[in-house]
Amino acid sequence: MKLKLFILCSLFFSMTIFAQDGLPTDYLSADFHKERRAALRAKMADNSVAVFFANPVRNRANDVDYVYHQDPNFYYLTGYKEPHAVLVVFKDNQTDDKGNTYNEILYVQERNAQAEQWTGRRLGIEGAKNQLGFDVAYNGSEFANSGIDYSAFNKVMFNNFNNDYRDSKRDKADLYSLVESFKTQVNFDESVDEDPIKKRVYEMIKATEVENSANVAQMISRAFEQFPELENDEVIAGYVNATDDKTRIELKQQVIRIESEAPKSNLDTKSLSTIMASLRQLKTEEEMVLLNKAVRISAMGQREIMKAMHPGMSETEVQGIHEYVYKKYGSEYEGYPSIVGAGNNGCVLHYIENTKMKLENDLVLMDLGAEYHGYTADVTRTIPANGKFTPEQKAVYDIVYDAQEAGIAASTVGAPFRSVDAASRKVVNEGLVRLGIVKTVDEARQYFPHGTSHYLGLDVHDPGDYGDLQANMVITVEPGIYIPDGSPCDEKWWGIAVRIEDDILITDKGPVNLSAEAPRKSDEIEALMKEKSALDDFVLPKLD
Repeated sequence: MKLKLFILCSLFFSMTIFAQDGLPTDYLSADFHKERRAALRAKMADNSVAVFFANPVRNRANDVDYVYHQDPNFYYLTGYKEPHAVLVVFKDNQTDDKGNTYNEILYVQERNAQAEQWTGRRLGIEGAKNQLGFDVAYNGSEFANSGIDYSAFNKVMFNNFNNDYRDSKRDKADLYSLVESFKTQVNFDESVDEDPIKKRVYEMIKATEVENSANVAQMISRAFEQFPELENDEVIAGYVNATDDKTRIELKQQVIRIESEAPKSNLDTKSLSTIMASLRQLKTEEEMVLLNKAVRISAMGQREIMKAMHPGMSETEVQGIHEYVYKKYGSEYEGYPSIVGAGNNGCVLHYIENTKMKLENDLVLMDLGAEYHGYTADVTRTIPANGKFTPEQKAVYDIVYDAQEAGIAASTVGAPFRSVDAASRKVVNEGLVRLGIVKTVDEARQYFPHGTSHYLGLDVHDPGDYGDLQANMVITVEPGIYIPDGSPCDEKWWGIAVRIEDDILITDKGPVNLSAEAPRKSDEIEALMKEKSALDDFVLPKLD
């Protein structure tokens, strides 16, 4: 069945269907995760192994932890939602001491009746086999004695460690213990990836021909401001300060010699992120059912607040209505902290305090996204709190709308990813000049300081290679104009912040706006804001 048909069918979803035990029945299937592991295996180098760790548990305060959220790559490959786990994927079949072959192992939390009474039931080994479809699964405590000879592989691929987890002295199979055990097993050197920026500059120097060396040296010098530690490297500093081609050629040879003399290792902390990005940037039919639902839920939240909003509301109340709609439709979480910025607050791109007590007659920028079964939407609307755009608000809003239309139109198969931003930015730049907010297009960047698009999926900023657009990618298109108080323009524009963001599926037949149910045109927004809200009669007693 074609992807488009899946999307059309999902447009008619109702409330989540529940199984007899009360759990949703529309999670990703065990077959999906198994197929994703096979896709990973197909991209792995010969005689290699990939190792993934679950996300850490993070403490909120005292003995209370944040709600646990699985690492997206780990969930993508396993469907396992619990902490303190390891996935090992082998390129080639392995054979155990009994002659059985296998190509993957999942290590999970051990079943523990006392712990489960406090924090919920665990899948354990049998659950990993019966529900997640793993043939080989062990308790995490067995990982230390896995018997895997990592030195026998050409590549041992893993993502380098952030060291942002705690060591529980009572749990010998917590994430800390699992990671430390792995480091011991692979003879991990903490310096294996100690300075990725320096390595990147070395690669630039190695790849540069002599006729371009002066330009590259200038580029590297500009990086000193952001990465001053680069100046401490004698080779890099010498390359930047060299006054002749001969010196740069000699320094290039020195870089090659330094890298050739470096100790050889089979540990690879780079390739896995690239492979996973190439997989996750293209959505399968099964993924699109969930992602489309997350987007539609988010669009419904935008519709409901358009009907319910009035100047006496607070930013927090607006946030609460969005998130109530999410829960009503079965969304487990928000995909990221909700952004509700009224007036000048909207000029803060990631404003999440949401503490303004009254919206008054401001524009209200609302950037929110529901997460449904792991997949995250990202939908932004900007609306007038009193239901009517002022002339200045409408003038800025309509430029952003036109810019978004241009960006969506540019979202076609084969187009460079950057072309979406270029199309939107051109409209914004010219519009700001036309309104007299800037004198030249070169000044416009200050009012549109962010990019226009990113990938969307299990992460709100999903990984991808940012190359040419391909069918079955989902990206955002989100131009904006932000004019903070005190800006160098007429005061009548101050405090106006507009962002319009939609989630766009790239197809061979053109872009599909998955979040189109939330009105975007200024007159359509004003029309919907006149409609009665189901929340109009929801009045709580005063606590004053």
